[in-house]
Amino acid sequence: MAATTEQALTPVPQIVARRVEPERTGWTSWVTTTDHKRIGIMYLVLTFVFFILGGTEALLMRLQLSQANNTLLDPKTYNELFTMHGTTMIFLFVVPIMAGFGNYFVPLMIGARDMAYPKLNALSFWLLVAGGLVFYGSIFFNPPECGWTCYPPLSSKAYLPNGGVDAWIFLIHLTGLSSLVGAVNFYTTIANMRAPGMGWGRLPLFVWSILTYAILLIVALPVIAAAVTMLLTDRHFGTHFFDASNGGSPLLWQHLFWFFGHPEVYIMVLPGFGIISEVLPVFARKPIFGYKAIAAATVLIGFLGFLVWAHHMFSTPSPTFVLVFFMLGSFLIAIPTGVKIFNWVATLWRGTIEFKTALLFCVGFIGTFLIGGITGVFLAVFPVDWQLTDTYYVVAHLHYVLMGGAVFGVFAGIYYWFPKITGRLLSEGLGKLSFWLMLVGFHVTFLIQHSLGLDGMPRRIYEYADVGHLELYNLISTVGSFILALGVLVTAVNVIRSAKNGPIAGPDPWKANTLEWFTTSPPPVNNFDVVPYVRSVEPMKDIRRQVERQMAPSEAPPAPVAESAVRA
Repeated sequence: MAATTEQALTPVPQIVARRVEPERTGWTSWVTTTDHKRIGIMYLVLTFVFFILGGTEALLMRLQLSQANNTLLDPKTYNELFTMHGTTMIFLFVVPIMAGFGNYFVPLMIGARDMAYPKLNALSFWLLVAGGLVFYGSIFFNPPECGWTCYPPLSSKAYLPNGGVDAWIFLIHLTGLSSLVGAVNFYTTIANMRAPGMGWGRLPLFVWSILTYAILLIVALPVIAAAVTMLLTDRHFGTHFFDASNGGSPLLWQHLFWFFGHPEVYIMVLPGFGIISEVLPVFARKPIFGYKAIAAATVLIGFLGFLVWAHHMFSTPSPTFVLVFFMLGSFLIAIPTGVKIFNWVATLWRGTIEFKTALLFCVGFIGTFLIGGITGVFLAVFPVDWQLTDTYYVVAHLHYVLMGGAVFGVFAGIYYWFPKITGRLLSEGLGKLSFWLMLVGFHVTFLIQHSLGLDGMPRRIYEYADVGHLELYNLISTVGSFILALGVLVTAVNVIRSAKNGPIAGPDPWKANTLEWFTTSPPPVNNFDVVPYVRSVEPMKDIRRQVERQMAPSEAPPAPVAESAVRA
């Protein structure tokens, strides 16, 4: 009995649950986050800031070129602006903003709770920040002047001994490492964390494009990393990889750079293709035409992108059979791109079209990118390229492909997914104004540059003589650039204004097709309470049909309640 009493009086250790660390709030919660959605938002905001910087640099260059023999900028400043504009737009805007969309939406679209490696995901963003700081920090001593391609021997220490080229090299290393880490994370997430029932044949087309984007980055980035390392050792450690006077070859740099640089074009454009493939069927109110063909074309473009790099080098001393090979390869890669365009047009054909801003940017994308593709076919004919290389015709082609392609796709994505990110709708009136300003401004800026190139105006020059119509054409192009900038500014105002004051969107304002619209807007930290089983390439349509069947005997409640019932 005593033993029993003693046992009864023995104190029992109490386990009290306490947080090891209080939950972070405010700006520190953003700096330390590993949530893929917050990281995606930080990517989008940071890269848009770089877009504004790069656009400002472009406007300054256009002001210099608006008049013949202009003295607004000296040649050194012009070269610095040219280098920083091209580098910013490619390495600090287009490539990482696609990673921003991918970070936010890939886990949601495949029904995952987060990326496969959340901490690695945060590292990829902060490496991008470091690259941007290193590069733009160079403006306080000597910005690079070697152009965004940094061809030797111009980029050698003999011609540019200051640290600007070194800052450019470190930017390539840091942003390249950021993209490589992110690409591994994308591939692992897509391969291993898909929702039940989501086989490869049911993967959203945007996810297909991000998967191909990731594979291209994994293959191409080590090549440019090796190239810039060789350039760094040439500049500071006595090697002669690119020094023709000591057994090296400047052409080696071009081969290495463009082996990375041409797949880089598709790294920038393919996610834009993916955005278009998601937006068009939603606002055409019909399924995407040729899902399997578009998915196969995406992968095929990625593969062929590695076989055509030397069409950037047609003016270099190369054997004729090499020129013919790369010419035919350049023709061949137009086929899967054409397949996509025909399928997009067929998706719109006889659809119940809703002319929302996102759809307008998609249609603008198709027409603009088509012009860029056609001019690219002309440049792929190497005798034609011999006449047009290093003229403004090439500048026009490049911007029709990248600005008209990738950037219009980015703006379509902003207007399509903004309600999911913020829970609020953007103004359609301001959105359509932005679209028309951007479309008109873009074509006024760059269409006439084809004529500038055909008239023989070289690119990468800071002044020119008043010969023929060169001054008039350049003035028109400059006016167009400011119209384009005004269109971008309208969207920036729209985003800032609507983030707090826009109409409430609800979970699925567009009646869309993919799983990111199954959850609330904005999504919770864990994305989904219950991940639905995927039965087709349009899982949200399946869910809505299931709700309608379940509610058929009685009066159907509002859509959000119905979706909640399905999740429960």
